[in-house]
Amino acid sequence: MGKQIAGDIGFSVADQTRIEIVVLELAWNIVLHAGEGEIIIQPVECHGRQGLEVVAQDHGPGIADPELALQDGYSTTKTMGAGLPAVRRLMDEFDLQTSASEGTKIRTIRWLQRPSRRNR
Repeated sequence: MGKQIAGDIGFSVADQTRIEIVVLELAWNIVLHAGEGEIIIQPVECHGRQGLEVVAQDHGPGIADPELALQDGYSTTKTMGAGLPAVRRLMDEFDLQTSASEGTKIRTIRWLQRPSRRNR
């Protein structure tokens, strides 16, 4: 669905694939760590720029050490530990909120008109 919405907005095939990877990684994290949750995919607009927002929300146990979880190679499930770091790299905006009582919410955006490196 993310790839289709991205294409409808006007993202290139390469960006559509990046967004598809992000959705898959976030969904896999929900399944592995929380058991259930939701992913919301929607177009966004800000200051005349269009983009796609992907939000993953669960009510699982939260991430004990978010900074460590965002490092390449770190995994609590014996995987390659590339998921969250890749999600952060593939999107223009990345926000992670987590707690043991609330679960985890990851909000990401990919913009059609990419911000310059200076503004990131």
